[in-house]
Amino acid sequence: MDMNTVYGGFAAAVIDDPLWVMNVVSSYAANTLPVVFDRGLIGTFHDWCEAFSTYPRTYDLLHLDGLFTAESHRCDMKYVLLEMDRILRPAGYAIIRESSYFADAISTIARGMRWSCRREDTEYGVEKEKILICQKKLWHSSNQSSR
Repeated sequence: MDMNTVYGGFAAAVIDDPLWVMNVVSSYAANTLPVVFDRGLIGTFHDWCEAFSTYPRTYDLLHLDGLFTAESHRCDMKYVLLEMDRILRPAGYAIIRESSYFADAISTIARGMRWSCRREDTEYGVEKEKILICQKKLWHSSNQSSR
């Protein structure tokens, strides 16, 4: 899932791979969904301050490019991250491209959700952005009794 697509660029980059990408255009951004459809891709509008209907599936990979920067004035980042945790399958990945400020905050919250994250620097734009590559871990009790 590309959680903050503009023109479906992430989906277009992996078009030859045997997978599909749900392109999500923010309902508070410019309406670029017709461009996504013109490229032969699938997509929908969504307000990330609300829950996303995932029935009947969850996702193996979430891609975000500037979602928290764009939506931070509307809703609390921790709630969006909890929604991401619900949407993402165990052992799934989130690739998050954000400003240094949001990358640090996301990393802190992700640790509390038992995600493992690593940071990569970019040379993009005036302010250096960070790319976080996070993996949702499968929770299990360390006190499992043997039967």
